[in-house]
Formats: sequence, structure tokens, C-alpha cells
Amino acid sequence: MGRKRLQESADGRPTVHTVAARAGVSIASASRVLNGVGGSPETVRKVREAAAEVGYVPNAIARSLQSQRTGLVALAVEDIGNPVYVEMMRAIESVVAASGRQLLVHATGGQIANETALLRRLAHRYVDGMIVSPIRVTDDHLAALVDSPVPVVVVGQLAADAPVDNVRTDSRTGVGLAVDHLVAAGRRRIGFVNGPLDTVPGAARDAGFRAALAGHGIALDERLVEVGDFRYEPGRAATERLLARAEPDALVCANDLIAVGALHALLAAGRRVPEDVAVVGMDDTELARMMFPQLSSVSLGSAERGRRAAELLLQRIADPTLPPRREQVAPSLAVRASSAATPFVPAPAEPAPAPRTPEVTA
Repeated sequence: MGRKRLQESADGRPTVHTVAARAGVSIASASRVLNGVGGSPETVRKVREAAAEVGYVPNAIARSLQSQRTGLVALAVEDIGNPVYVEMMRAIESVVAASGRQLLVHATGGQIANETALLRRLAHRYVDGMIVSPIRVTDDHLAALVDSPVPVVVVGQLAADAPVDNVRTDSRTGVGLAVDHLVAAGRRRIGFVNGPLDTVPGAARDAGFRAALAGHGIALDERLVEVGDFRYEPGRAATERLLARAEPDALVCANDLIAVGALHALLAAGRRVPEDVAVVGMDDTELARMMFPQLSSVSLGSAERGRRAAELLLQRIADPTLPPRREQVAPSLAVRASSAATPFVPAPAEPAPAPRTPEVTA
């Protein structure tokens, strides 16, 4: 007797029915094995061999509909090219991958409309959860966070009573570390190049700079404060505007991208770093260590914040009844050549040997 024709899906792909018929077991038994539930050793062997023979590939969409899990986690940040988000993303991806999930990354451009629209699209449940790092937080943001049908963890500052899992740092204190270091090195005309003041980090870092100067009894000179954006070109342009009207002996920059722009503006203006102007950035990304001179920078623990956010999200996915959690990562300062008290001076080259006088023979 010929073998019974195996059932296939409308597009010709093998189905669970196909595998069950080939293995000679019930559809229910085949389904349990293929979904990892198990069965007797003999049934498991038959079903796996049959699946390999017919080329069965699980239907991920159907499986996610049954389990209410997609195996996907989303990350939304302002700019995926910013080194601080790259470090955060790497840490998140490592934790997410270890859980058997995949990470989707969205760039929002820091636009409130983009971020709230993305949060509201979660109603379609295309991911199991999301980590978002907004640079602006509005009432609209908070409403979208609270109403999200899937778990969301926020990396950044939120109100103390926000009912959302949150991982934050203290950039205000971080700016204070930079100012303390520069004052200890004898700098007094300390300038500040910031990002937009209508952002959470911009406002916090501006407040931190002003408080730190006041704590050292240094009067604020508004000519030494300039606002640009958290990117290289606006950071360089902002530094050029500051240098056109003032003579700083040090600059605190609100992130490393601004600090690189400041470094280039200073060198183009003929200012030596750190002899004439010391420079300190923020975020302590790989970029700070790639520059020459290497940039001093305040670490805000971007990788650690990403790791903790991913862990909180996975815990929330596993148990949605957990109370809101809040964790904080402390800032720290890495001092390098751009603000070192004693600049590196290369040793003088050894003099070339004097040319030998040829001997004259009679």
C-alpha cells in the first residue's frame, strides 16, 4: 500500500499535520513535542526525525499568538549614532539575548510625537516589552507609559511618583564632579557648553553647573555659558560662539560629542588643550578615549543603566504584578590628558650624530 499523501499548508510548507502523519502519532502528540512540552522518549524521537525529514519550520507568528509572547523587546532612543546609546544598547542586547529574545532598536530623533506614537503602537503587542530613554518627558509621555499594554522601563529622570520602572543617573552631581576637578586644578574661568534646556539632561546639567560654581564661591559669568545640541556640529558651533566673546580657562561639556566639537574648535582657534583650556566631557564613551588628547569625562554608567533596565524589564514581563522599581547609577569622573594638571610633555628627540669628516690620506 502506498504512503498516505502528507498534508501541507496552502503555500506548500509542511505543517504539524504533516509531521504527525510522517511520525505515525496523533496531531496533539506532535504539537506537544514541536512546542517543547515533551512526550515519551520514543514519541519525541519519532516527531523530531519526521520534522527533519519533511523540513518542518515552526510558524513563529502562530506560536506567538498562542503564547501571547513575541520573543521581541524594543529599545527607543533619540539617536542610535550617539556613542552613549550604543553602549547602552550593547548591554541591553546582551541581557535580552541571554533570555532567548531579540532586540529591536528605534531612533526617535528626540521628538515627543515619535516617542508617544511608538508607545501607543504597543497596543498591537508586537513586542513583549520596551525600554525607552526619552530626553524630554511630558504629561503625554507619562499617559502613554501608564496606558501601555506591555511592560515599559524608562532610562532617565521621572517624577518620584511615576508608576513606571525607572533606571536613572544623577547628571547634576556628575557636572559637579567635573567642576570640582577643574577648580582643584586651579581653573577659575570655567565655561559650560550644554544641550537644549528644554530637555531633561540639559536642564539637570545646567542646574548642576550653576550649583557647583556657587559651591566654590565662583561668580557665574553668563558669557561663559552656551547652548547648542547634544551632537558634534552644534557642539563645535556653540564653542565657537563662546570663544568669540569670552576667554575660558576650562570647559565642561554636556556630553562627549559636544566635547569633541569643543576640542576641535579650541585647536582651530589656536588654544592648547589642556595648557590654555582644559576640557571635560560627559558620558565617558569610547569616543573620549579615542581623541587626542584623550578626553576627561564623567561616566554616567550608560552600560550599567542599560543592563539594569533590561533586567527590570524581563522581571516585569515574568511578573506584571511587581510594584514599580527605581534604581540609580552613581556618576564617576575619569581624568585624562584633556584636563590633567600636569600636561604630558614628550621627551626631546636625541640629537642626530655629527657627520663624520672623511679622512684625508696622502
